[in-house]
Amino acid sequence: MKAESQFQVFEAAPGSLEPIRDFIASFATANDVDKKKIFKLILAVDEIASNIMNYGYPMAGIDDGTIQVSIGCQDGKLRVVLEDNAIPFNPIEKSMPTPEDLMKPVEDRPIGGLGIFLARQSVDLFDYEYRDGKNRNILVVAID
Repeated sequence: MKAESQFQVFEAAPGSLEPIRDFIASFATANDVDKKKIFKLILAVDEIASNIMNYGYPMAGIDDGTIQVSIGCQDGKLRVVLEDNAIPFNPIEKSMPTPEDLMKPVEDRPIGGLGIFLARQSVDLFDYEYRDGKNRNILVVAID
C-alpha cells in the first residue's frame, strides 16, 4: 500500500545506517520508485547521516543525538528530510572538489568534501535549512 509520508527517529550512531537505509528503501519501493533512484538516494542519505553522526554531534559535545528521517511522495517527487539538533552545518556552503581535485591521486586530494559532493550529485535537489535549533538536510528525487 502506498503511503504519502512517514517519519522515524534513529539514534545518531553508525549502527543506525542500515535501519535508515531499510526505512527509505521500504517506503520508496512501496511507492514504485525506480531501484537506481533508490540506490542513489540512499547513497546521499548515507553520506549526510554519517557526517551528522561522525562530526555534528561530537562537535556539539552531544553523546546521545538522534536523526529524524522523514520521507514522502508528492507531485512526482520523493523527498527525504534528515533533521538533527547537532551544531549548525550547511553542507551547501562547503566548497566542492574541483574537476582538477578529482583527477588527482587520492593521497594528493584535499581532505573532506567528497561525501557531500557525492550526496549532491546523487539527487535532483539538495537543500539545507537551519530552523528552530535544528539542521534540516532536504534531498529530493523525481519519480515520474
